[in-house]
Amino acid sequence: MTDGQATTSLAQHVRAFDAGGEAVAAAFLGDQPALALADGVVRLGEPDDAKRIAVHPGAAILVTVCDGATLATGGDDGRVVAVGADGVARQIADEKGRWIDALALRGESVAWSAGKAVMARDEAGVVRTWAAPSSVRGLAFQPKGYRLAATHYNGATLWFPKVEGAPQTLEWKGAHLDATFSPDGRFLVTSMQENALHGWRLVDSRNMRMTGYPGKTRSLAWSHDGNWLATSGAEASVVWPFKDKDGPMGKAPRECGVREARVTRVAFHPRALVLAIGYADGMVLLCRLADAAEILVRRPGGGPVGALCWDARGARLLFGLESGEAGLLDLPG
Repeated sequence: MTDGQATTSLAQHVRAFDAGGEAVAAAFLGDQPALALADGVVRLGEPDDAKRIAVHPGAAILVTVCDGATLATGGDDGRVVAVGADGVARQIADEKGRWIDALALRGESVAWSAGKAVMARDEAGVVRTWAAPSSVRGLAFQPKGYRLAATHYNGATLWFPKVEGAPQTLEWKGAHLDATFSPDGRFLVTSMQENALHGWRLVDSRNMRMTGYPGKTRSLAWSHDGNWLATSGAEASVVWPFKDKDGPMGKAPRECGVREARVTRVAFHPRALVLAIGYADGMVLLCRLADAAEILVRRPGGGPVGALCWDARGARLLFGLESGEAGLLDLPG
């Protein structure tokens, strides 16, 4: 592929708009597109008919998480706020000015961290707290059961908030950032400060090392079948195989969308092996894993892509740039 071009283009099906600020996350709340902006605002609704919800007035959004029904945000004001498709902002927690470093959401359960403290609120509204060995940077709920992974310096911890006893520690030297479970719950993968991924096979805590990145891997996306993990941090999306019992160990990753620009965001289609890729130069591309076919969504320009998300049906793709430019792709029927 020639840089900035693709075999075919869907750019004509994109509705471009001004988000009104730097986009840090994209989501769909039901059928409504939503962009979380760095200045504490959530922009909810269609490009030409959106409302601006001040979820963190006078503060910045630091972290977000969405499960399709609720968008939760954590700010440098110490508050955790949830926004639904109705546009109503509901405060979940107030840590009195301590920065919210990580969030996890699953149904009515939500977890957040501030420094070393991790709080988990269950479906009944009961909040339990655990003190990590160092500041927690990533949280994720395991797909089944009320179990939470928290990343910190020198590894990750698996915590059952409703069970007494010491949590399980998974050790690996270095600073661990984001956390993600494979959809079947067999693997836990973390991004790291040192331009690498680390993983554990949970049945026996076997370590899995994924290296070779020129930059940090801060965007991770699982395929709908759980067989692939797409990542940012290189001049292509590096996609690791997880179908077999050993995960990616001993196997080479795929590279999708190779260009002379760093990948900043990735998002797998919810029903097909099609990967949306956002780049540091503002380009958005679709790549089909089966044959590496590429389809252009947005040409370069405007700064890094900071937000990227499919809707639940895989019919629309929402993206936002750090410059405030944004777009909504409606796939032709």
